[in-house]
Amino acid sequence: QVRVSESGGGSVETGGSLRLSCVVSGDTFTKYAMGWFRQPPGQEREFVSAISGSGTTTYYTDSVRGRFIISRDNAENMVYLQLNSLKPEDTADYYCGANLYFGGDRKYMTDQRHYGTWGQGTQVTVSS
Repeated sequence: QVRVSESGGGSVETGGSLRLSCVVSGDTFTKYAMGWFRQPPGQEREFVSAISGSGTTTYYTDSVRGRFIISRDNAENMVYLQLNSLKPEDTADYYCGANLYFGGDRKYMTDQRHYGTWGQGTQVTVSS
């Protein structure tokens, strides 16, 4: 059974940076597309970024494109989300999800309904 665990959240000022990490265990890591989603206070969970199992395909939501970078290390079973130029509206609980899907289709990688395993979340707070 695959397991997912995030770390790396914290509190920063506007313009600051953080790197979120997610470790996956329990199954062959490359079978999974990995995604980062976030849930702002009082709002629904939303898509942030995703990366295919091979690491060759990535997607970002418009509000973070150019500021956030997703990557994965298939040798270490890790996926990362580098958060740069942070804004107060990036404040949220960030979740890492595993999607048993080897392709690169946006439809399957950006929809949280296709993610079967989630971590516990890590909190990011950006102050103005």
